[in-house]
Amino acid sequence: MKERGSLTLVATPIGNLSDLSPRAREALEAADVWFVEDSRVSGKLQSHLGIRKPMRVLNDHSSPSQIEKYLEEIREGAHAVVLSDGGAPVISDPGTILCDLCHDAGIPVGGVPGPSAPILALMLSGFFGQRFAFLGFLPRKAGDIRSELSPFADSPLTLVLFESQFRIAPLLEGAHSVLGERRYAICREMTKAHEQVFRSRLPYVPTESEVPRKGEFTIVIEGRRKREAVS
Repeated sequence: MKERGSLTLVATPIGNLSDLSPRAREALEAADVWFVEDSRVSGKLQSHLGIRKPMRVLNDHSSPSQIEKYLEEIREGAHAVVLSDGGAPVISDPGTILCDLCHDAGIPVGGVPGPSAPILALMLSGFFGQRFAFLGFLPRKAGDIRSELSPFADSPLTLVLFESQFRIAPLLEGAHSVLGERRYAICREMTKAHEQVFRSRLPYVPTESEVPRKGEFTIVIEGRRKREAVS
């Protein structure tokens, strides 16, 4: 009887490769094939680990027919791992589609936890993190940004989202127009040599000297705080 394949979702470092867990390394070494967002990025991880594994690209440009081929490869017995360019796969990541298909096909799906940019940014912000909403990347147009944020105008949920280095100002301006004056934190290049956490209050937009527009950004916006009771 042919051995059944499996899919393992492996969280990988978001910057510092030393953050890879021993269990993640074991899963990556044991896999027959890696499904990766960018083979150049994952190739550096393979070099760091001193291993060579076949890689298949799985990103926003992968066609349904290509993903179906990947599924068939696992059905045929391959033990596969899915990794994003950094952090937890399937979270704001195209690996979701393959994971969903494997569940539907009765293929075992496991996971190895580890680095996560949204969680680390929430930790670094110092804001209340018991209840939060992760919004991924917001739309580009100002009106669409406001529409996405409007349900949280009176919400106590802390918001965590990703943004391009070139769109920090439009994001903060749009957030202020909907959410009003709130504290926020810009977490830049987390776990890397130039890691930075900049905290301020909407609508202030930091200058280039305060927050260089280079690297990867995760933004945390504090939820609506209860007004202090009037004595």
